[in-house]
Amino acid sequence: MMKKTFLLLTIIGTILPNIFVLKESFESGNYLLYRYPIDTFHGMFANNISSAFAIDLLFVVMLFLVWSYRESKKYNMKNVYLIWIYTFAFGIAGGLPLFLYFREKYKNLNQ
Repeated sequence: MMKKTFLLLTIIGTILPNIFVLKESFESGNYLLYRYPIDTFHGMFANNISSAFAIDLLFVVMLFLVWSYRESKKYNMKNVYLIWIYTFAFGIAGGLPLFLYFREKYKNLNQ
């Protein structure tokens, strides 16, 4: 049951934030926010509110990388780096539930 939930959350967590990424990509030409990284950086830290969210998000991504690495070793998960790439490309809102989806799969294999 949780695997289906995590898969649904992966889809939702990928689509929702990336609606705004696509909108920005088309409006500014800063495709997926990677074409002009300096502009992306300035946008992330444009004011105190966006800076607070950006720092919070970056910290969560760092924690996710450490935690997912340890969990992948614990459950003998293969190719966790692909989930990290997905997370950097599309965001933690999709990357975290994607990792949890695969972790459930490996947990069941190890039981």
